[in-house]
Amino acid sequence: MADEEQTQIYLITPPQFELSTFSNDLSGLLDKFEIACVRLRCASETAEDIGRAADTLREVCHAREVPLVVENHGKIALNHGLDGVHLTDGARQIRYMREMLEDDAIIGSFCENSRHYGLSAGEAGADYVAFGPMAETPLSTNDPADFETFEWWSEVVEVPVVAEGAISLELAEKLAPITDFLALGSELFSAPEGPQKALSSYVERIR
Repeated sequence: MADEEQTQIYLITPPQFELSTFSNDLSGLLDKFEIACVRLRCASETAEDIGRAADTLREVCHAREVPLVVENHGKIALNHGLDGVHLTDGARQIRYMREMLEDDAIIGSFCENSRHYGLSAGEAGADYVAFGPMAETPLSTNDPADFETFEWWSEVVEVPVVAEGAISLELAEKLAPITDFLALGSELFSAPEGPQKALSSYVERIR
């Protein structure tokens, strides 16, 4: 993942998608916009389904020199030539994943709204820490992350920070100065105007 002062866009796939259609959509986004990283989030728990998606999206991403990480499945990352893994349980598996994957693999950690979880993940060797969601959602299991956490993190901690979950255009504009990455998923892929137009609106707000 690139190291830039300006906040960068990080894409999260829908949990379910038709592979050929989505790979075309993703290709269009990567051709038009500067994307720091893509995360494969897959609702299926079968290695065959996740591996098939990983192989297809890896070709799309690597052809454009964009890293692809997979959510939680370190063995999929290892066996399918992905660039790393995004863990959804804080710091618990980071050291294990670091032993499993190559030294230069990307290992990210979602830490809900907890600075403590974030610091623990950073100490365990996470390459980035993600906080979120940024607003209440129907599936929320914790309170939204607050702006003070991002402000504090950007001033005190060197580990890059990601904002993810329920990021409106207004929130994106507010978060851009205090985050390294904005992770966008359903904000784009469920947008009625389509992902390219939706992402154009986000980019206009944060640049």
